[in-house]
Parts: sequence; C-alpha cells; structure tokens
Amino acid sequence: MREASAEIGWARRGACRSSDPELFFPPVPSPDQETRAKAVCGRCPVMAECRAYALRAGEREGIWGGMTPQERRRSRFPANWRRPAAS
Repeated sequence: MREASAEIGWARRGACRSSDPELFFPPVPSPDQETRAKAVCGRCPVMAECRAYALRAGEREGIWGGMTPQERRRSRFPANWRRPAAS
C-alpha cells in the first residue's frame, strides 16, 4: 500500500484539493465545467505529475493534469497511430 501512496504523493500539493470533486468528475460533463476544472489545473504546482500519472495509469474518467479523458486518449493514440502493416 505504501507504494501506491508514494506513486501519487504529489496529489497532496494539488490545487484541486480544496475543490469539489464533482468539478473534476462530473456526473454529466459540460464545456463550462471542463473550463472551470482546467482553470484550477492551470494554476496547479503539480499539474505535470498529475498528467503523467493519468496517462501512465490509463485513467478513463475525470480531468487530470488539465486533460479530459478524450484528450488523454488522443495523446496516447494519435489519429494516425493505426497504419496498415508493411507488405
């Protein structure tokens, strides 16, 4: 268990700690909610660590490191990542 807490120890310094969790994990996402969550991320001292964790862990929900699930997916799988095999 100590290993997992060390993995996300940076989260204790996150700007989101004092925000409502629903801002980052809304029941129904909206453009306004996304903008507000990203504004919190934009002033966060651990945004890079948060983003790296979310990409590494494959987080499928919520705003992490200023990225939506769709943005994280595009980052991991760019539009042209599937190419036909060489013949």
